[in-house]
Amino acid sequence: MTTNEKKTYFAFFCTPHLAVEILDELATAGYVQSLVVTTPDRAQGRGMTMAQTPVADWAAAHGIEVLKPEKLDIEFCYKLQTAGYQLAIVVAYGKILPQALLDLMPMYNIHYSLLPRWRGATPVESPILAGDTETGVAIQKIVHELDAGPLIACEKTLIGSDETGRELRARLNSIAGKLLVKTMPKIISGDMKPEEQDGTQATFCGKISKEDGLISLSDDGEMNYRKFRAYFGWPGVYTFFERSGKKIRTIIVKARLEGTKFVIDTVKPEGKGEMPYADFVRSGAQPAHQ
Repeated sequence: MTTNEKKTYFAFFCTPHLAVEILDELATAGYVQSLVVTTPDRAQGRGMTMAQTPVADWAAAHGIEVLKPEKLDIEFCYKLQTAGYQLAIVVAYGKILPQALLDLMPMYNIHYSLLPRWRGATPVESPILAGDTETGVAIQKIVHELDAGPLIACEKTLIGSDETGRELRARLNSIAGKLLVKTMPKIISGDMKPEEQDGTQATFCGKISKEDGLISLSDDGEMNYRKFRAYFGWPGVYTFFERSGKKIRTIIVKARLEGTKFVIDTVKPEGKGEMPYADFVRSGAQPAHQ
């Protein structure tokens, strides 16, 4: 341990790759956690090879203990209690934290919206879908009610008119890492004034499925473009075309908004590679009735 590292005995609950950037920010600032808690190894890829999460890889490379519990049960809580952790940071962990765990230590969550707006699983996509012009990052003390805990810190940012969900998530994650480092001294010392959320102003967002990416080209052009931006990367947006009596599921790869018109530039028909939309239409493909 280098001399600039802050010797705070804390745990970090996280799963996806975006959390690695935040771990790097903390480590650079000298905040080195004692434990990483992540989800168990899963079979991935065509070969269904067992692989651990990106944060487990990061922890292994930095010599930090990793726990991968299937359940956050009494046995797991006891293990953390006997270890004497002072606090925990949570970033997109992916599991509901039981009250028994919250009772052990203060736990703080990074949420990618301006709470109480967009509590729930899709705070990055939802403001784009709703046409919001701004969003941000909130750090909250976790309570049992979903994303309802008092706010420790917030930072706002504007949403670009053509910004995709993938781009916004990356930008919010960068903001989150820096905001957490800035807030860590207060979290560690407890010298803060948490601000209770106004529950009457809360909005909620649920999980996204592949089917949510389906659009009809006869729908409102601006709404289709919002979906294209919000779902860019995953699940992506798609629609159906007809050619020679056959229905073709077609992914929209590149699109833009001209005035209020949703303009498609590039598509990927099922079983084919990417191609210009104009060429696809010239081949006889026409939007299917949905």
